Amino acid sequence: MKDTSKKQRGLGRGLSALFGEEEVAEALNAEAGLAGSRAIAIDLLHPNADQPRRHYDEEALQALSQSITRQGVLQPLVVRPHPEKTGQYEIVAGERRWRAAQLAKLAELPALVRDLDDRTTLEIALVENVQREDLTPLEEAEAYRRLVEDFGHGHKEIAKAVGKSRSHIANSLRLLSLPAPIKQLLTEGKLTAGHARALLTADDDLDLAKAAVAEGWSVRELERRVQQAGANGKAAPSAARPSRGSDKDADTRALEEELALVLGLKVDLAHQGAGGQLTLHYQSLEQLDDVISRLRREGTAF
Repeated sequence: MKDTSKKQRGLGRGLSALFGEEEVAEALNAEAGLAGSRAIAIDLLHPNADQPRRHYDEEALQALSQSITRQGVLQPLVVRPHPEKTGQYEIVAGERRWRAAQLAKLAELPALVRDLDDRTTLEIALVENVQREDLTPLEEAEAYRRLVEDFGHGHKEIAKAVGKSRSHIANSLRLLSLPAPIKQLLTEGKLTAGHARALLTADDDLDLAKAAVAEGWSVRELERRVQQAGANGKAAPSAARPSRGSDKDADTRALEEELALVLGLKVDLAHQGAGGQLTLHYQSLEQLDDVISRLRREGTAF
């Protein structure tokens, strides 16, 4: 495995969606490779306590360590003077490389030293980690939540910064509303983000989640069970399998999902010739009032 950080979307270009171009140029220049970096003793580098990543895959770190042993570090870390330890540095971007370099027993690492405030440091760490695409689904969702709630960035800004679609950002954020037991299954890797998204509209979400894990359902199979549970008013029994002939095409399913994201309700589309039916499912009068208010409001997403 190679140190793939060089292949990722440019961090500086991504941050320009959140900061202005001049601010990004002053903060860091991740496109410059090792140019402008300096070697810093590895024991003078410290991780950022606010960094969004909490889990590191040991196998992946070992593979990166082997790559670093063969090829060296291809992209410098971004660091700032440590706010509490004189003469030492806090890692802004590149903690995974730092951990792998420790396994490779390197004595020093190339780093770009930047004088960054706490806010900019955290924003860079959030964007850099999401761009690396190896966060857990919930870590990624939490990073987006912090960019929205703590820093006031919109979904469009974040999507541009991290190279994702707006619907991906919205879908990811929805995972944070799942019950804690399902989040735990997601963190443990027993469910994928696709499984978790399928459960968002289910009434019997935990029962279905446990069944999906126990029986090894694919995302598509779980989606069928959720749909059947909604139609029957209860979870589909294990032996019952919905008819494949009732499957909707991918475009219809994608449109249902997009509408559900905007409205916050389960949506069913049924095509009938040139026309069709659009059905919205609400579980309380408050949900109904909310969607009516948003549809009436000027500047609505529609």
